[in-house]
Amino acid sequence: MSVSPEARLAELGITLPDVAAPVASYVPAVRSGQYVYTAGQLPFVDGALPLTGKVGAGVTPEQAADLARTCALNALAAVRSLVGTLDGARIVKVTGFVASDPSFTGQPGVINGASNVLGEIFGDAGVHARSAVGVAVLPLDAPVEVELVVSVS
Repeated sequence: MSVSPEARLAELGITLPDVAAPVASYVPAVRSGQYVYTAGQLPFVDGALPLTGKVGAGVTPEQAADLARTCALNALAAVRSLVGTLDGARIVKVTGFVASDPSFTGQPGVINGASNVLGEIFGDAGVHARSAVGVAVLPLDAPVEVELVVSVS
């Protein structure tokens, strides 16, 4: 018998944050049919970015992976705000953007920070398709941004 995502969050000691306020003209998430699409989520903690800059030049890949984890939790908070619970949800797609120094090529390892926490929370329902893209710059000079597509009941 599998444990529900909500119960798993409690087991892991993870409290989802409040939904991050949009930094422009959009909403944090939209539901269309059985899918919830999140906006790109930055690694806000208590309304602030804990680090800024480029991965590979000032931000280590390990720091960036931890920030990607935070992005994923922020995205789950946006999903939960629309549907009330993560129970019955399945992670379909993760798209991760990494603000990268031109010589940095470890984007997949950075976005593993998001993928791994989703796997811990959702188990088999957290296995997903994914893109990990290096970009020149992200909003507010954030090192990473993550968006999700989630199937809900």
